[in-house]
Amino acid sequence: MSDSLALIAAWARSAVAPHGGAFRALQPHEIGAPVLRALLQRAGVPGQAVDAVVLGNALGAGGNPARMLALASGLPQRCAAFSVDTQCCSGIDSVTMAVGLLASGQASVVIAGGVEAWSRSPIRQVRPLHAGEPAVAYEKPAFSPDPSRDPDLLTAAADYAQQHGFSRAQQDAYAVLSHQRAMAHVATLAAEIVNVHGVQQDAYPRAIDLVRAARMPAAVNALTFPGDARGLEKSPVDCTVSTLAISSKADGAALVLLATPQACKSLGISARAAWVTSASVGCDSAMPLVAAEQAAAAALSRAGLASMDSMRLIEMHDAFAVQGLSFCQAFGLEPSRINRRGGGLARGHPIGASGAIAMVRLLSDLQGDEHSGARGLVAIAGAGGIGAAAILERL
Repeated sequence: MSDSLALIAAWARSAVAPHGGAFRALQPHEIGAPVLRALLQRAGVPGQAVDAVVLGNALGAGGNPARMLALASGLPQRCAAFSVDTQCCSGIDSVTMAVGLLASGQASVVIAGGVEAWSRSPIRQVRPLHAGEPAVAYEKPAFSPDPSRDPDLLTAAADYAQQHGFSRAQQDAYAVLSHQRAMAHVATLAAEIVNVHGVQQDAYPRAIDLVRAARMPAAVNALTFPGDARGLEKSPVDCTVSTLAISSKADGAALVLLATPQACKSLGISARAAWVTSASVGCDSAMPLVAAEQAAAAALSRAGLASMDSMRLIEMHDAFAVQGLSFCQAFGLEPSRINRRGGGLARGHPIGASGAIAMVRLLSDLQGDEHSGARGLVAIAGAGGIGAAAILERL
């Protein structure tokens, strides 16, 4: 038995469905409940043994989605329920918080992850200050008290591509690789996906090549004018962000079941992986996409590692292709080293669930790795300049 604070007995996720698609009528707990029940079955754990649910959710706008999920799934009334909103980081942060519950003795068995029903997200409005004034609708809340440090995420991605010279061709090639990998592994991915509302396959991955990618419309046009060593201006580089290089709005859920070594022994649970360490960090809110690499670096440091060399597998939710390219550049990786069966660009982005889905992907691939004790890293960045990462180990 591992000496880890938290062992992982099972994992499962729903398919990722387009915003307004197959899950458009479902509330978060309705997407998550079939996943949770399947998780218990896969782990061989009775619902009565679950002490807490920790659930990431970014767009529910109040209430307690974790409690709704626990009750909808038939867990005992005594089960504690914690809802976490760190936007895109919520899924990974929920698992880290679950580890804290286990380590502190507050729980022995915890279910953690994320769920997002973007299609059913509430309509947001700012309450008027004075009687007779209309409420003002808004789509995105503030993520920094200083508006100048709180850019639109797409704008921030385009600015980053322009500042660092990531061309449209590079971004599109990265996105094409993500789709090709997801398309090539549909059968493999099916093993981790639970049937929810008749859907058991991610909807977004498509057969696409570089020729077709070049014809995709631009989301943000951007040019950069690099100079050579003598300061002479070179030909401009097209750093446009195309629609292919952005992960799409989506609905979905992903959960893992964690337990202490003692609980695994007493319940007869066969743990399949172990939590090694994790990190949640903040960075400049004006450039949030780099938070994933900063969180990954912090997790490596906590594990006593100087590089990614010992990571057999790496999953990084790439909301933008330029984010994946920057992550790879930061750690000296080829894009082929991360997201081996396609990333967020190919799946879509159910915000509060995306990190947990990437973790389920990592766990599935670790389980299939032939090296006992193989380790992998999962990372994600979130709005407002926050990042989360975790290192897991196959048992």
